[in-house]
Amino acid sequence: MAIWKLDLLYLGVGAVVGAYLRYKIGSEVVYIYGIPVTILLINVLGSFALGLSMTMVQKFGLNQGYIVLIGIGFCGSFTTMSSFAFEASNLLSAGEIAVGLADIGLNVGLSLVAIIVGRALILLVGGLF
Repeated sequence: MAIWKLDLLYLGVGAVVGAYLRYKIGSEVVYIYGIPVTILLINVLGSFALGLSMTMVQKFGLNQGYIVLIGIGFCGSFTTMSSFAFEASNLLSAGEIAVGLADIGLNVGLSLVAIIVGRALILLVGGLF
């Protein structure tokens, strides 16, 4: 089987498993002290899985298929927070404190702005009809 076909298979399997678990875990929102922790749990678990898998691939020279299966397929569909956390962690670990903090601020800030703008746009368009 050609290498790209294996990558596609790994990607598909990882994505289906990640999406299914996100659906099952995220289907009931749990609050602790008013904080919705279900998605937080998903994001933390995804970050943990990405940190484990990427470090194992790098440290032990494992097959790059694990990156496609776990890092991109599973974590990509389970959560996008894991990729963001991994990048920010790499920057901070490399001593790029200002860049790492800027990355964190921009990711969180711009994501919040995008949600606010998206909500406002829907409310605006919805009000026109």
